[in-house]
Amino acid sequence: MAATEPSVERAGTLLRLRGRLDRASVAGLWPRALAALDGVQGLDLHAVEALDSAGLALLAELADRLPQATRRIEGQPPGLAGLCAAYRMNADLLRAQGTV
Repeated sequence: MAATEPSVERAGTLLRLRGRLDRASVAGLWPRALAALDGVQGLDLHAVEALDSAGLALLAELADRLPQATRRIEGQPPGLAGLCAAYRMNADLLRAQGTV
């Protein structure tokens, strides 16, 4: 099965990310994600195939820009839980309280 080309698109109030979120793709996705962010309340990660620390940084930065009261993260791509644990981040992709 061929890998999905990394992409970002609006789906209602969600920002849908697809493909591998890694060092090679993040620089190209960042400006597109920022341009689509106005009015977004959550991130849809169901179609993310894999990510590395650069992908996690992208997701964390996007999550931080969402309204706190309505922020939601949908989907659990492979590797997300391990990276969140390693970087002491919670399920909302934010740094756990009390960490630096």
